[in-house]
Amino acid sequence: MFDWWKFLFLMGLSATALIRAPHWLRNARNRVADDRASPLDLALLWLAVVGTGVVPVVYCMTPWLDFAGYPWPSALRGVGACVFAFALWLLWRSHADLGENWSVTLKVREGHGLVTGGVYRHVRHPMYAAFFLWGVAQWLMLPNGIAGPSHLVTFGLLYLVRMPREERMMLDRFGDEYRAYAARTGRLWPPVG
Repeated sequence: MFDWWKFLFLMGLSATALIRAPHWLRNARNRVADDRASPLDLALLWLAVVGTGVVPVVYCMTPWLDFAGYPWPSALRGVGACVFAFALWLLWRSHADLGENWSVTLKVREGHGLVTGGVYRHVRHPMYAAFFLWGVAQWLMLPNGIAGPSHLVTFGLLYLVRMPREERMMLDRFGDEYRAYAARTGRLWPPVG
């Protein structure tokens, strides 16, 4: 029987590639001023690719992970689809607002400016927020004990290692300007109050 939720998830995954590809291609040509990507960063990035892409595609396209499936209400899968749609919008908007400043690894490009407008007005790392929302959506849309949580687990590891280093890189690059920006914004969601 055809599973529309798997289909919708795969369409969202495809949309992610379409959102990111033009920025990746354009920004790859920009000269790098500071490259802080470590072998650990790269290994965790590839692990996240497995958890966010490979494992769910295997689940959606093959019966190999069916042994880890469980019953799940369609309503929760629908909520997951809505969360995924918002995550895709936030990912797109984050890329659009960052422009040429984005890099998939910890790099500062020549001419890199501190972006504080758009979705960055209230949140320093909306792209990471989008990825966490995507992880929640994946868990809700894919009722499988392996494929469902694989994004949150693998991306969570990447985030835990990368976030302190990225914040340090931004402080080193922008100093007091970044300190002031960090004081008035939230890391993943707008500050409350």
